[in-house]
Amino acid sequence: MDAQGRGRAGDNNVDPADQWVFDPDTGNYELRLDPAGQAADRPSPRRAPGSRRARRDPGAAGGDTDTRPLPTQRDRRGDGDASDGDERPTGRRAERRAGNRAAAAAAGPASRRKRKPKKSGKKKALYWTAGVVGFVLVAAAGGAYFIYQQLDGNIDKVDVGVENDAVSEGPVNVLIIGTDSRSGKGNAGYGDAGSVGHADTTVLMHVSKDRTNATALSIPRDMMTDIPNCPTKQKDGSSKVIPGEQNVRFNTSLGQEGRDPGCTWRTVEKLTGLKINHFMMADFNAVKELSEAVDGVEVCAAKPINDPKSHLKLAAGRHIVKGEQALAFVRTRHTIGTGSDLSRIELQQQFLSSMIRKMKSSAFSSPSKLLDVSQAATKALTVDTGIGSAGKLLDFGTDLKKVDIDKITFATVPVLDNPEDPATVVLDKPKADPLFQMVRADHTLAKGKKGKGAKKSAPVKKAPPETVRVDVTNGGGPIGAAQETVDWLQNMKAAKLSTNAGNAPAKLSATRLEYAPNQADQAATLADWMGLPKSALKKSAQDAGDRVPMKLVLGKDFTAPGTPVEAPTETPDGVQNVNADDKNICAK
Repeated sequence: MDAQGRGRAGDNNVDPADQWVFDPDTGNYELRLDPAGQAADRPSPRRAPGSRRARRDPGAAGGDTDTRPLPTQRDRRGDGDASDGDERPTGRRAERRAGNRAAAAAAGPASRRKRKPKKSGKKKALYWTAGVVGFVLVAAAGGAYFIYQQLDGNIDKVDVGVENDAVSEGPVNVLIIGTDSRSGKGNAGYGDAGSVGHADTTVLMHVSKDRTNATALSIPRDMMTDIPNCPTKQKDGSSKVIPGEQNVRFNTSLGQEGRDPGCTWRTVEKLTGLKINHFMMADFNAVKELSEAVDGVEVCAAKPINDPKSHLKLAAGRHIVKGEQALAFVRTRHTIGTGSDLSRIELQQQFLSSMIRKMKSSAFSSPSKLLDVSQAATKALTVDTGIGSAGKLLDFGTDLKKVDIDKITFATVPVLDNPEDPATVVLDKPKADPLFQMVRADHTLAKGKKGKGAKKSAPVKKAPPETVRVDVTNGGGPIGAAQETVDWLQNMKAAKLSTNAGNAPAKLSATRLEYAPNQADQAATLADWMGLPKSALKKSAQDAGDRVPMKLVLGKDFTAPGTPVEAPTETPDGVQNVNADDKNICAK
């Protein structure tokens, strides 16, 4: 970047690096280019025209941007002529400067501006959340613009056929993919020897519309799922559609058959019902280089770990890991938990949470350290074209960094052992569907807390399935919803006294369950099965006869039996989750 290209053609004394100014109110560096409309400078002290102080005073430039040269630049910056640093300005130059000082002095004390207090090192620390790359770019931009351009050249990008704006209103969904590719120095001993780079680790990061919280969903690599048809861009510029597959491992959504990150993108959208905005992909080197750049990440082991597969050896207790040891930590699984990929996911969540805490610490107010981190991050990542430049990543990260660390929750998509293949797992739909619905509704993934003095209602005793008697009618749900629900109740819940009563006399916007006082236990059982909110329950004034059924009317909000008609506001039971600010998590 040069001054001439940004409206400063008449000022040859402006160094582009000096146009990045730290704003103490926002904690960011800002690019200030146009002095128009800014307050006048303080008048210069009355000194001889040839004094050093007179030459350094920026009175001629105007504006409130601090354009004093950086320490390494002071000996290179002149006054626009061939004079050296000790030669005094003469002729018209001296007269012009003297006139400027006289005009400033004539303005009097009223023109003086109070100098802003210098920020302490602790207050200069920048904050980081899901947008790690954006965070480091925000910090690195405060050095010099040529560094910014160098970071831009580090970034690899893939055209997935979708180009969303870097910053958008509403919730943001970022797909983070870690591949098992063996490329890169020192990676020959990791992963499958012939791997083309599968989706070994996948996290869907959902950032709320108001940027107050974030949910990170880890997707097990060995989960059986359907992969949709996927259009991909070839090296010669042509397009090729990779055929989809049904009931295959999730990790084959990348690499297999030539699939690119756009295929994993579409697979996750199909699985969760969430629209993805951007993706970030990294290989083994990202863990090694980023952990080195931040001077290590603290992890905890509740017992000694000695995994010959990942080459990790740790005594019980807390450790700082980086480089090869950090990579071994996020890859290990054979000597912790159940020895499965699900236990490894919990280690990865611990590692990422700890790295977030490290990145948010004041230790990274050092420009050189921030530059190391930004270099490591941009070299390690491949992104979509929507954030495929340093400028776009800067905007993206600035938008996401508003989330506080204690409002970030990691969770694992619920799965069950696959009865047909013990080496794989299948989606646990009764738990996963409300989880996905909760995230789609932009609800924070945290346990609800009752306020002080709040009264807890007495739990209602639930009736056994064989006593639940209900007539089901369709009052606005999908065609055939009543029969589908009855089949589900009888076959999946053993509610043999359920009946299809046809279409309701009127359409309802919301599903409703009508019951008598003496059917409260049946209503509690059915509401739990169907995921009905309290607002859907309508109790009559009088008791009903022994053989009188309850009435379940499926409204327009009904989608499928077993899928809650209203998104839950608390994490569904049985869903593994941890808070990113929890420092007491140890691998067991």
